[in-house]
Amino acid sequence: MRSSFLHFIVITCLVSVSVSFVKRTDSPNILPASALHPYGRYLLTDSQHVELISSAVHFGFHFTGTSCLLYTYIKDSAGHNYLQYELDGIYQKRIRIEGSSRQPVTITAGSGGMHTVWIYKATEATTGPIFIEKIMGRNLQPLKRPDAPLIEFIGNSITCGAAADPSEVPCGTGVYLDQHNAYYAYGPRVARALGVNFILSSVSGIGIYRNWNSDGPTMPQVYEKADLQDNSQRPWIFKNYQPRIVSIALGTNDLSNGDGKRPRLSFDSSAFVSNYVRFVLLVKSKYPEAQIALLSSPMINGDRRTLLQNCLTAVKSSIDSLNPSGKQVALYFFKPMHARGCSGHPNVEDHGILAVQLTPFFKKLL
Repeated sequence: MRSSFLHFIVITCLVSVSVSFVKRTDSPNILPASALHPYGRYLLTDSQHVELISSAVHFGFHFTGTSCLLYTYIKDSAGHNYLQYELDGIYQKRIRIEGSSRQPVTITAGSGGMHTVWIYKATEATTGPIFIEKIMGRNLQPLKRPDAPLIEFIGNSITCGAAADPSEVPCGTGVYLDQHNAYYAYGPRVARALGVNFILSSVSGIGIYRNWNSDGPTMPQVYEKADLQDNSQRPWIFKNYQPRIVSIALGTNDLSNGDGKRPRLSFDSSAFVSNYVRFVLLVKSKYPEAQIALLSSPMINGDRRTLLQNCLTAVKSSIDSLNPSGKQVALYFFKPMHARGCSGHPNVEDHGILAVQLTPFFKKLL
């Protein structure tokens, strides 16, 4: 009797150990989105999913083995959007997210062992958010950005990396977001070259006092909104980040001839300068210790290039006179460029040229 009882106990223990062993080695881990550490403009939903908003907002994680699954989705069932990613420090590709599907994205490594993944939103805020639900894989660990100075890049479509990458969808085909590539925009490239962190607060077609084809909402009207949209009721919490440098590259759309459909008045330099000064003061109110840098435009040449440079110089003079004992505003004027991307924008290679030009400028400011 006693022998039978001991035999039963031994068998039960062996089964329990066996079940525990199977759980540890064969069942994948689940990393919920709420455990991630995104960097950039994002929000956490009521479902504890991460809503990726701004261009190049990103998050990282480790996994072991040869693959993991990324559960991601968008809410527009008839639309699509794009992520892109690095694997073990090497850029891989863009990932098209279909609104009609909730199938996970498989990220594959060429070998086993531990791997590092950084996921980036390829598109801007106004193309709609991308939601992250969870990640499944082996030995998943969320990553934080290393401690380093931060540069915030404020701008328009150029800063977004819009119209820069027709490698998959040629210019003039598809929809506007199909050629977005925020990872290879000049701002993230400068940050990677300098080993610093970055966030992008940028909107295609936007200006300081007027936009490409409308009078607004302009950047001063949307900057304080989390999703950079005027009708949003969600404020951006500026205390989340304290940039060492705030780079502002606006003016391309104020100076443009518009879309050729809507009547457009001549450029008003006085309105441009006064609105720009007010916007810089708004930014300084959020980040009192930050160095402000004003950039011109690689898409503007000839007389308009000179006009923009003169206006930016006037903005600098005004801000510096209001704060004579503080950090003086820095200026950078791009060299003339014949941009080779879609609709006259810089392409991926052009962004590389811009980043090479800008890197010494920002290195000096740091």
